Amino acid sequence: MKKIELEIVALSHSITQTHSYAVVLGELNGLRRLPIVIGGFEAQAIAVALEKMDPSRPLTHDLMKNFMVAFNIELKEIVISDLKEGIFYSSLICESDSETIEIDSRTSDALALAVRFNCPIYTFDHILDNAGILMEDTQPKPQETSSTTSTPVQEHSERSNLERLSIEELHTLLNEVLEQEDYVRAIAIRDEINSRKNK
Repeated sequence: MKKIELEIVALSHSITQTHSYAVVLGELNGLRRLPIVIGGFEAQAIAVALEKMDPSRPLTHDLMKNFMVAFNIELKEIVISDLKEGIFYSSLICESDSETIEIDSRTSDALALAVRFNCPIYTFDHILDNAGILMEDTQPKPQETSSTTSTPVQEHSERSNLERLSIEELHTLLNEVLEQEDYVRAIAIRDEINSRKNK
């Protein structure tokens, strides 16, 4: 079976499940999108790596990466290999001393590690056919992950709350949410600060 390369195009609040997020993967040079529901912890782990944030202490996925690097294990790629009853199955393809090992993984953990190792993400046609969404050429593509998205109502509410704050208050709030390790919210605050700087 031919592997299809994907990239992370968006990270958003899940409309269907509270306290959950959806990571949206896009077909490289294609129009298909694959949304996958993940937990809040994994969403933060992905957001931290995408935004190149530096937490004061290593998160679980940072620890895993440090462990792998210390023992000379390289993550070559991740493969979203199956979909059964709405659950995605993934594998980590690792290499150590010219030996290739395939390790079963939750897809959310695999994506958090893929971002940290900057390795490719693959899936197969049958998964995109069953769970993918075809984007029209005329529609705007999902926003890049640098401006994490949420549902329109939540996004508008959060944005209007942030717009009311002064730049000093935004910096204070940013420090507070970083201390709480709420990295997804930190990205929204940082984007608001950056948008004001650019005006």
